[in-house]
Amino acid sequence: MKKITLIPGDGIGPEVSGAVQKIINASGASIEWDIVNAGADIYEETGELVPDSVYKSIEANKVALKGPITTPVGSGFRSINVMLRKKYDLYSNIRPVQTLPGLKTPFNDIDLVIFRENTEGLYIGIEFERDNGVMEAIKKITPEGSERIIRAAFEFAQRMNRKSVAVVHKANILKMADGLFLDMGRKIALEYPHIEMKEVIVDNMCMQLVMNPNQYDVIVTMNLYGDILSDLCAGLVGGLGLVPGANIGKDLAIFEAVHGSAPDIAGQGKANPIALLRSGCMMLDYIGCENESNMIRSAIDTVLADGNSLTPDMGGSASTQDLTDAIIGALNKTN
Repeated sequence: MKKITLIPGDGIGPEVSGAVQKIINASGASIEWDIVNAGADIYEETGELVPDSVYKSIEANKVALKGPITTPVGSGFRSINVMLRKKYDLYSNIRPVQTLPGLKTPFNDIDLVIFRENTEGLYIGIEFERDNGVMEAIKKITPEGSERIIRAAFEFAQRMNRKSVAVVHKANILKMADGLFLDMGRKIALEYPHIEMKEVIVDNMCMQLVMNPNQYDVIVTMNLYGDILSDLCAGLVGGLGLVPGANIGKDLAIFEAVHGSAPDIAGQGKANPIALLRSGCMMLDYIGCENESNMIRSAIDTVLADGNSLTPDMGGSASTQDLTDAIIGALNKTN
């Protein structure tokens, strides 16, 4: 039995985390949940954003499933998500974007994977104030950081028989920082001659994705660009409530949905757990439970294709519990 850290989060986090825990348990996966929490709600109770128990659990178990956690805009504490990625050097943020059955979306058959560098770029959070109220932020790009995320993307493409890797940059303007990233992409691509490397400027990538996303297979890019592009791509397949994510380092991984904590609908039973559930499927793959993850994915597809248990973000009126029960019901029919 594998022990997994579960961080429910805040906002809709406890609702979707609870749903995912039930569904994974129903799949028969041999998991023991070690439940600890962090975020705004815990801060109000204890004065700590991330209690020491969270760090101890993550470091002991090496694998965590994390619900969404609120990050204040413009002031207050920095993102706990970013802090955990940096603390544990979870450099590879993998976000698959796929068309799912039964949902009305602008495009069909989208199947692309974004590899986002997770520890560098503007998200290092080095900001300071100059004279006269001028604010500056540092963007840091290193050869080591660039190489490992680009190599991860090419290795994935090779392993999964993907045909191309698009290296996304702004090297026409940021000739040193983004230029380093692009040059590293060109260098690594020479080791994978059977995989096409596409060089795409980030603003052009935004346009191309909303015109013809099917031309892309694997996308690799820097931190800020990857964050923006993954949200854009989520819009192509039905929204943030559907897109999973993984943060993977050398020997530790944290899995989480792309979406935020949605405090405006917290506690109303409207939250869609599919993004976190699909993140849980990535987690199951990571720990060697591919059979259970495939069963859950199949159950998700069955329920979405049926269309009777969709939450409001997907155009339905079902509750979080309704959708959870429907997925478990589909699972039970396959067991």
